[in-house]
Amino acid sequence: MGQTRETTTGIAARTRRAGCAGLISAVLAGAASGCSGTGAAADGAARRQAAEVVRLVPDLLAESGSSQATTDMRMASGGTWITIHGEGGFDYAERQGELVITLPEGEPVTEVFVAGELYMKNRGAGVPPDKWVRIEVTAVPDGNVVTGGATDPQTAAELLRGVSYAADLGYTEVDGQTLRHYRGVTDIAAAAEAAPGASGEQLAAAVDGFTDTEVPFDAYLDDQGLPRKIRHQFSFARGGESVDVASTVLLHDFGAPVRVELPEPEQVYTGTVE
Repeated sequence: MGQTRETTTGIAARTRRAGCAGLISAVLAGAASGCSGTGAAADGAARRQAAEVVRLVPDLLAESGSSQATTDMRMASGGTWITIHGEGGFDYAERQGELVITLPEGEPVTEVFVAGELYMKNRGAGVPPDKWVRIEVTAVPDGNVVTGGATDPQTAAELLRGVSYAADLGYTEVDGQTLRHYRGVTDIAAAAEAAPGASGEQLAAAVDGFTDTEVPFDAYLDDQGLPRKIRHQFSFARGGESVDVASTVLLHDFGAPVRVELPEPEQVYTGTVE
């Protein structure tokens, strides 16, 4: 394996864009932010404030430098729900990450995420066991948002740039952590317009791959605004039927060193993949 990247960046999740005198700190602490009011006007202000907090998530994640990640994807297949599990780490500064995907059947698949590309090892279907398969995410009908068996943390966060509605449901316990829970709807097309560079291109490629570009979400943030858990509910067409997919990303160990090894060109399979 050739190129190796490592990051030891600690959390630098400080708000650069604040509304109503310190949006993140005021909202996450449950303090009065100066956006008070009553009735419908107050509800509208609260929703707008919640949406703005959620839209900041991808920027704060990028500032965190790196994290470990666990992913779970549940989908219906033949009337039965199946779960695909992934574990790995991501370097957000280099926009690289790696997950080992455990399937219901067969050997685990290793996936390496790079801006605009996905490398898969143990892809099966005629691919030699020591070779990788390279995929351009913009060539995949859903932009590889769910096709690879995991919504990678960077993509899960970038999707939140398109939030059209959000509600602050207050604090809740998640795996022993007290987190702020936001629930709402984001739009893939709006996220594609707001996301920078390769992320925007990936989401733009995903727009036509889903039955509905409006995606319900739940985001659980810590007191620094960092996402500890993000859940999206997707719907896409397959064989003339709509398939529902629940994708969950759990993040921890922010700033911990992450090593991502990219395949050398000679390690990438160029033959036909079944």
